[in-house]
Amino acid sequence: MIHAMGRLWRIIKPIRPRLFLGLVVTIGASVVGLMIPQVLEVLVNNLNTSPTAATVWIAGGVIIALGLVEAVLLWLRRIFAVGPSTEIERKMRVRFYIRILDMPVAFHNDWGSGQLLSRAQQDVTQIRRWIAFGMIMMVSSAATIVVGLYMMSRSSTLLALIFMIIIIPIVILTYRFQREFSVLTRRSQDLNGEISTTVEQSVQGIRVLKAFGRSKQALKNFETDALSLRNNEIRKATTLARFDMFMLALPESMLGLCLLLGLLQVNAGAMNVGQLASFFATATLVVGPTRMLGMLFGQAVQTTTALERYFEVMDTDNTIVSPANPVPIDFPNATGELVLEDVRFRFHDAPEDAEDMFQGVDLHIRPGETMALVGVTGNGKSTLLQLIPRIFDITGGRITIDGVSVHNMDLADLRRLTAFAFEDTTLFSFSVRDNVLLGVDPELPEAVREEIAWESLYAADAGFVADLTDGIDTHIGEQGFSLSGGQRQRIALARAIAARPALLLLDDPLSALDTKTEERVIAQLREVLDNTTTLIIAHRSSTVALADRVALLDDGKITAVGTHQELLRSSARYRYLMASSQEDLREVYP
Repeated sequence: MIHAMGRLWRIIKPIRPRLFLGLVVTIGASVVGLMIPQVLEVLVNNLNTSPTAATVWIAGGVIIALGLVEAVLLWLRRIFAVGPSTEIERKMRVRFYIRILDMPVAFHNDWGSGQLLSRAQQDVTQIRRWIAFGMIMMVSSAATIVVGLYMMSRSSTLLALIFMIIIIPIVILTYRFQREFSVLTRRSQDLNGEISTTVEQSVQGIRVLKAFGRSKQALKNFETDALSLRNNEIRKATTLARFDMFMLALPESMLGLCLLLGLLQVNAGAMNVGQLASFFATATLVVGPTRMLGMLFGQAVQTTTALERYFEVMDTDNTIVSPANPVPIDFPNATGELVLEDVRFRFHDAPEDAEDMFQGVDLHIRPGETMALVGVTGNGKSTLLQLIPRIFDITGGRITIDGVSVHNMDLADLRRLTAFAFEDTTLFSFSVRDNVLLGVDPELPEAVREEIAWESLYAADAGFVADLTDGIDTHIGEQGFSLSGGQRQRIALARAIAARPALLLLDDPLSALDTKTEERVIAQLREVLDNTTTLIIAHRSSTVALADRVALLDDGKITAVGTHQELLRSSARYRYLMASSQEDLREVYP
């Protein structure tokens, strides 16, 4: 807890002066409130000796004035604390979002999206509440108790010492509560993240669940997680209720004991009625902060857990970063010449005794050349493409573009040099225009961006966009599911073309198209790719026809490179793949 709160203290450095002012006015409000019992003592004693209406009016006026001052000070606390704390919340959330954007794909493969979402939303909000309320009230409550005990001792040292006895069991109970409640809180927040992941996956895969009639099974799994969360929340509530019970019972018991002893002292003449009234009025004000300590300790535990979960992501090492001194890129003269030299790769979670996925890949794609990459399904063709823009990082060898190693380039420059059309099409819930222009410089004049968008759409045979409800400004909905698979794929292809990269990477971009549409797209791509260096994964012989040369990936290596006709003559493995492709096509299109 101390370590997490220490890191939070560093985060709030810019707003410490405002929080300090908030703390000062809060303690001031507590002190002002504690002055009211002192007025009450004077009033009671004066009424016993010389009761007059003026005494009542003066005391009442003083109490009203103190109450107004206390109210103003509490209002100032919110002014000083709430605004700055929400700014810290905003900055923490933005930093978290930047972090998950920067992290490599391997990180996201290991983390559920719901876990990240719960950290970005619920945990950061919990931290803000602690900054704005809990942290200040914790110190203020402690100060109120200390000042209150001092004022109580002025009325009766004996009664004040007796009342202080409750501090010992409170400390013990608080320590035990913190240990148990922190475990339950962490589990609760983790379960919330898992439920968020389940809901998100169900919404994204709703068509699959409906198509296979697995809604009840999904509901059963969700109910299991929801029941686990419920049971954990009940345990949390029970633990907190037990703690609150003692936090309420101990002060009330001490007040009862002090009342009995106080009456005996008044009867013996050791204290007067005014002092007894002042003591109990002050004790009543002190009991409130004492009770609040239980809630504040619970909030402190929850905040500590939220901080640990937040920093768990923020402290994860980013293995794919830009070099300290990147090589500058001459973009106007970039040709996209690609060279892979003895490239090796294995996933970070692969078993130690497993072979590398790539065991020395060598490949050279000339400037302006289109090369098709073929191989059996599942042999790593898509992964090989993703090594080029460093979506994954090679574990050995070297990749260069125009003679510069990709590891010596700034990541932003590298990904400006390249553009990627994935086989698994991902579109965002924006307009068609925003999706197509995702990789285009936003500083370009709007007319130029408009021209680029339409040129790319027509090059990808996506002219159907003009017939949509709002044309290119039509919002395509979640994941673009309002469009067919072929339409989504063509928009994704247009997005890659619109970026106008020096090196275009296409992961089987025509797999969802029928043969006639594929023929049109291929014809238009030939023109578009005429001066663009392109590496394209191909499963159909019709896609291979796009390429100047073909590379065969087999058993983790490039085993043959040549034109389609050359490989048909020289490679039995290639002939087998092409024959399988043609057979598959005949089964689909007899």
